[in-house]
Amino acid sequence: MAAVSLSVSTVKPLGDRVFIKVSASEEKTSGGILLPDTAKEKPQVGEVAAVGSGKRSDDGSRQEMEVKLGDKVLYSKYAGTDIKLGTEEYVLLSEKDILAIVN
Repeated sequence: MAAVSLSVSTVKPLGDRVFIKVSASEEKTSGGILLPDTAKEKPQVGEVAAVGSGKRSDDGSRQEMEVKLGDKVLYSKYAGTDIKLGTEEYVLLSEKDILAIVN
């Protein structure tokens, strides 16, 4: 999927969406071999940069988000929309696509 490039200063996700700053992918293998850009895997770990207000339940109230600003999370490999703000890479995805909070 192609990345969307934006020239804005802030992004506020809606509903149960989460805006994640993608962690840098590995430059070399554990054996010391440098990887070209074409051989690198898409990272699945990132830091939560912004969260939406939460999903609406059937009675109209909002469910609280399980992740919060600054959490380091593991997310599905092909989930969300890739977004580029300046030189930084982000992913906008639904909270259900987050697999775990990692330390």
